[in-house]
Amino acid sequence: MELRILEYFLAVAREQNITAAAESLHISQPALSTQLKAMETELGKQLLIRGVKGSRKVMLTEEGMILRKRAEEILSLVKRTENEITQSDETIAGNVFIGAGETDVVRLFARVAKKLQKKYPDIRYNISSGNAEHVLEYLDKGLIDFGLLFTEIDPQKYEAIPVPIKDTWGVLMRRDSPLAKKETICPEDLWDKPLIVSHQKGDDTYLGRWLQRKESELHIVATYNLIFNASLLVDEGLGYALCYDKLIHTQGSKLCFRPLSPQLEAPGFIVWKKYQMFSKAANIFLQYLRELLEKEM
Repeated sequence: MELRILEYFLAVAREQNITAAAESLHISQPALSTQLKAMETELGKQLLIRGVKGSRKVMLTEEGMILRKRAEEILSLVKRTENEITQSDETIAGNVFIGAGETDVVRLFARVAKKLQKKYPDIRYNISSGNAEHVLEYLDKGLIDFGLLFTEIDPQKYEAIPVPIKDTWGVLMRRDSPLAKKETICPEDLWDKPLIVSHQKGDDTYLGRWLQRKESELHIVATYNLIFNASLLVDEGLGYALCYDKLIHTQGSKLCFRPLSPQLEAPGFIVWKKYQMFSKAANIFLQYLRELLEKEM
C-alpha cells in the first residue's frame, strides 16, 4: 500500500466527501474513487459507506476507522523520519517528542529545554499527554522519544532513569467539605466518602494498599484520566478526588488539597526504548537531561 494512497484516504476521512477530498488533493473525483475502490479490493474490506442518507457524504466503517488511526501514525512517523535524515550534519535542529501524564515533574523537561534554547534554538519540543498505557503505546510505535512514567518498567524493553522528584498523593476537595478541616487525610477518613479516582492501570492497586480496602469496598462515584476534569466534578460537589499535589492551583478557588497520612509518594522514571536510534535533537536533549539529573540527585 502506497503512502500516497493513505494520504488520499485520510483526505476523504477528513472531508467526509469524495468530491471535496479530490479538490483538496488536486486530482479528479473519478481518479480518487478508483484509488479508494482499489484499496478496498486490496484489503478485502469495505472502508467507506457511500451515499449516507441519500447525500454525497461518506462515513468510515469500523475497518475504515482502524485504517485511519494507523494511517495517521504511519504518515506521522514517515514525516518525522524524513526530517531527522534531512538535517545537515552541522545543525542540531528538529523535534523532541515526549509523552507524560499530568505531573509537576514535567518541569524537569521544561528546565532542560530552557537550558538548550539559547544554544539550539531550532529544537522544538512536542508534549503528548496521556496515561501510562498511552505513553507506552507511543513509545513502542516510535511516535515519541521519551516517556515519563510512574509505574513498573520492563527492563528487557526499556531504558530508564529514576527521577529524584516524587509526586505526593493527596485529596482534592471543596473548602467547605468536612475533611477540609484536617491537615492530612488518613485511610479511614475516606472509607465512607464518595471518591473520584484515576483509572490509570496500576493506580488502583497502589492506592488500594494505602486505603486498606478493596475497590468493591469503597464508594467510587467516578474515575478520571485528566485531573482538570476531575477537579470540575469536585467543584460541583460530586466527591473527593485522589490525585497528585501541585496539579490544580487551589489558591483563590473553592478547592483545597490535603496530603495523605501516612505519606504516599509516586517515584517516576524517564523511559525510552532499548537500542533506540535518537535524532541529534533527542540525543542532545538526553545528554542535558542526564547532566541535570546528576546535579539533582
